Amino acid sequence: MTDHWRAAANVATLGNLLLGIGAIAYIVLANPYFAMLLIALGVAFDGMDGLLARRSHTPGGWFGRIADSVADAVTFGIAPAFLVGWHAGQGSPWATIGLATFALAAAVAILAVARLCYFTVRGFQHHDFVGVPTPQTALAIVLFSLWWYLPGFLGVAPLPFLIAVGLVSLAMVLPVMYPKIRRGSTLRPAMAFTAIVAALALVPIQFRPDGGTPLYLFASAMSYAMAAGLFLYYFLGPFTVKRSIGPSSKG
Repeated sequence: MTDHWRAAANVATLGNLLLGIGAIAYIVLANPYFAMLLIALGVAFDGMDGLLARRSHTPGGWFGRIADSVADAVTFGIAPAFLVGWHAGQGSPWATIGLATFALAAAVAILAVARLCYFTVRGFQHHDFVGVPTPQTALAIVLFSLWWYLPGFLGVAPLPFLIAVGLVSLAMVLPVMYPKIRRGSTLRPAMAFTAIVAALALVPIQFRPDGGTPLYLFASAMSYAMAAGLFLYYFLGPFTVKRSIGPSSKG
């Protein structure tokens, strides 16, 4: 008998992958605004994938883990790397640090893929994540772009952008446990809030509002709310992890 939950989870994984490919395409077409929205939508599909997989009565296997990791690598590793690298070609003040920007973009992709390879081979055995998961990293990179480049709520500032992206990228491979956002998780409400305000920040900027307009100010306020949710995960998340190891169905 076909396991409809597992099939639905695979469809969500495919949706995540297609959103990542679309995000890369839009960055190449010089529309990073829409690419950031697609990355954020990919986070929603990734969460849906996990929810559906946990409802399945069929145990997770190698195919599911590999497919999920490939989709995550594209949407939360390669697409954010393209977003970082895209900044280097945007003239002053980015042109002066173009090489560093490209190097950081490569590091984002490499660290994300390394983290996902570890999950596929061994990390899925842990009850929680080892290192910050790639979806949170991608959201953080989107946030930093909103703040320091597009549309630049805190002004155009390459150095803070590069430092912040470098730190969250390294956090993906640190041997620190971070919680999965399951039913009953301490941070589940905060992460749901983060997803909502991320959408509320990214949708208005698709209209390219001028600085100081109500739409611009609203999107800016939502970006700060998004930052609050990510702060809770990055800095309080490790303290909410139960120190136990067991099989996992989603990474």
